[in-house]
Amino acid sequence: MKERPSYLSTGILLLGALYCLLPVIWVVMASTKGANELFSTFTFAPSTHLFDNIAELSAYRDGLFWTWMWNTALYAGVGGVASTLVSASAGYGLAKYTFAGKGLIFKVLLAGVLVPAVVLAIPQYLLLAEINMTNTYWSVLLPSIISPYGIYLARIYAGASVPNDVIEAARTDGAGEARTFFTIALPMMAPALVTIFLFQFVAIWNNYMLPFIMLGNDQLYPLTVGLSGLLNQGASQPAMYTSVITGALLSIIPLIALFFLLQRYWKVDFGGAVKG
Repeated sequence: MKERPSYLSTGILLLGALYCLLPVIWVVMASTKGANELFSTFTFAPSTHLFDNIAELSAYRDGLFWTWMWNTALYAGVGGVASTLVSASAGYGLAKYTFAGKGLIFKVLLAGVLVPAVVLAIPQYLLLAEINMTNTYWSVLLPSIISPYGIYLARIYAGASVPNDVIEAARTDGAGEARTFFTIALPMMAPALVTIFLFQFVAIWNNYMLPFIMLGNDQLYPLTVGLSGLLNQGASQPAMYTSVITGALLSIIPLIALFFLLQRYWKVDFGGAVKG
């Protein structure tokens, strides 16, 4: 019997997609407008000033925007890779080894998933200030390496996708624990690691509070903090609305490109993995 299409479900999905896409469409349209058109024309009517806005943004303080872009790519790229490796090793250890306190560690990890990152920003600042590491690249990179949610996902997937028999066979053949992990376990965990990397990359790319608290030198700012500064320059200088909107558009292009590049690997079925 042929299934009838669910128009209600399709309609709800379309409304959800429209709700998510409207801000993006607005940013695209607004970035094409000049300063005198931004508040005087129809919201979703395009104009012809996109490249002029990009040139103006690029010329601001000798290309400071592109320094922010590079900083953001550095924080998100290095932090995402490091966090993925730490999550993979920690998750693998929790899934495949038996040691005292394992259950307690996993419970603390689950509790860490529930704690918002913004709550930890001030304690992290105080800790790094004690060792004179604030206002450096490290002050943003180091707190980004540990991801409780990433470790949790890696633990679930390692437990389901890396058979104990394969690990025991590798040990019998004389492979050390490190070699077993890097040559056998990591390839089997690859789909989950791509998912963890994407989650962490996007989280670091969009992070505002941590770098805002840690950094005082605008040469170290990521895009979130830098564009916010352009929007809130104080009474001495007007807010650079068109530059901020154009910067926001440019800032989401790498995220879209990364998603399309890695989406074929983003097929982790944790529900099925747990059942298996």
